[in-house]
Amino acid sequence: MQTAPRKVINGWAMYDWANSVYSLVICSTIFPAFYEAVTGDGNEQTLNDTVKVGGRVFINTSLYNYALGLAFLIVALLSPILSSIADYRGNKKKFLLFFCTLGSIACSSLYFFNGKEDIVFGLTTMIIACIGFWSSLVFYNSYLPEIAAPIDRDRVSAKGFAMGYGGSVILQLICFVFVLSPETFHISTGKASQISFLLVGIWWFGFGQWALSRLPAGVHSGKQKSSNIISSGYKELYKVWNQLKQLAVLKTFLFSFFFYNMGVQTVMLAATLYGKSELNIPTPNLIIAILIIQLIAIPGAYLVARLSNRIGNFQTLALTITFWILMCIAGYFVPRNGIFQFYALAVLVGFVMGGIQSLSRSTYAKLMPITKDTTSFFSFFDVTEKIAIVIGMFSFGFINEITGSQRNSILALMVFFIIGLLILFATMKKQKNNPHI
Repeated sequence: MQTAPRKVINGWAMYDWANSVYSLVICSTIFPAFYEAVTGDGNEQTLNDTVKVGGRVFINTSLYNYALGLAFLIVALLSPILSSIADYRGNKKKFLLFFCTLGSIACSSLYFFNGKEDIVFGLTTMIIACIGFWSSLVFYNSYLPEIAAPIDRDRVSAKGFAMGYGGSVILQLICFVFVLSPETFHISTGKASQISFLLVGIWWFGFGQWALSRLPAGVHSGKQKSSNIISSGYKELYKVWNQLKQLAVLKTFLFSFFFYNMGVQTVMLAATLYGKSELNIPTPNLIIAILIIQLIAIPGAYLVARLSNRIGNFQTLALTITFWILMCIAGYFVPRNGIFQFYALAVLVGFVMGGIQSLSRSTYAKLMPITKDTTSFFSFFDVTEKIAIVIGMFSFGFINEITGSQRNSILALMVFFIIGLLILFATMKKQKNNPHI
């Protein structure tokens, strides 16, 4: 096949530009800090503020973690169905439009979230935005083999990543102006955050339409359509699991990935609330720290990739996981109001955050058997990742509730990394005579 014209490639990459603002502004920076502020009691000396939902009192940060965990559970359940739909590729552009619209409207609706009095609305809207984002990626990613020849896929994929990074940072800086200087616009700090959520929705939907106008409708895979497209996705996962039983190295690696990725993703999703409520880091400093992570993550990913070429994937992953364990210990001891220590930790996280994710994906791809069912294998990988996030987020919130400190939750994440590292060592023993792993 030939790679699609530049117009189509640019359109595909532009969707990454459109939706990546959700990851940065809603997941990582402004919304978590805003949530903690509007659901708190205003006393910076209080470590754990509480909210009442459904007749039960929750620590506000734990409730946030539970809600995000629920969102990823729904995504994990939807993912096989959506992968099955994407596999037929007859109308995936319509599904991409639907989830783009759903996610962007949900982000914009967060403008109306004001605090404890409508916390159910705020968390429900956050869950819907999460579902819209991750579900749209199923269809977005499935376009890559259709628009790019095998020799060009790395380049095209990298272009999407670069566009997403650029778009998210640009809008983050625009939102940063509102949050840092609300008085310039005669608004409160809270209103500045709400305007940021509105801008995310407008940005995502607007540039998303621009991208969709340049994407093809999709090509039918040629497979016979299943009588039940809902169950077919789960049947495909079951087929992959049966194959994994015969692939000892891949199966063991997937168990390792399940545990250490549980720690990685939870750190990324919970870092802002940890900094805001546990360490009392001001919102502007939190945003700066997250931007530092974004900037450091790209060269860090390249460094990890180069290291893997020298010493192998498993050895590099083992070193990286060990580094994460040390960072959990460091995160536990960061003092309250320790802004500069938090910055230093952000730099360290940035160096290994992108690297461990990209190296995990490429290692999985190398261990996969030669098969035409790559979509099914990566759907299994995706579901494994999402279930790990669910357990990680619920564990983080639950331990915070029963112990009264997110620092103890950080130590629990360290345990996940240790288990993942031990299983990785078992994987390395099973894998022999392969210089590429």
